[in-house]
Amino acid sequence: MAKITFITTDNKNITVEGTSGSVMQLAVDNSVPGIDGDCGGVCSCATCHVHVAPEHVEKTGTASEIEEDMLDLNDYSNEYSRLCCQLEISDKLDGLVLQVAESD
Repeated sequence: MAKITFITTDNKNITVEGTSGSVMQLAVDNSVPGIDGDCGGVCSCATCHVHVAPEHVEKTGTASEIEEDMLDLNDYSNEYSRLCCQLEISDKLDGLVLQVAESD
């Protein structure tokens, strides 16, 4: 079980729990504002863009090349950016804090 906190663009904290699947699907299932997952989690739309809290970057690992390519196209991308469709829920993500990225 992993507890993951999303900080919305209007600074509301939403903490949800999950045991499996992607962090994006967990956010969609719990109606986290700003996480749309339009492509269904196949890393082709960036509507699940988040910024990982700097102290939690080690929990998420590094982005794949295709994920980095998608993030490069986003004006709000930074060194802490990830697409949460590419983050699989596991015990190591327990306590993870993600800031929902701005979008156009």
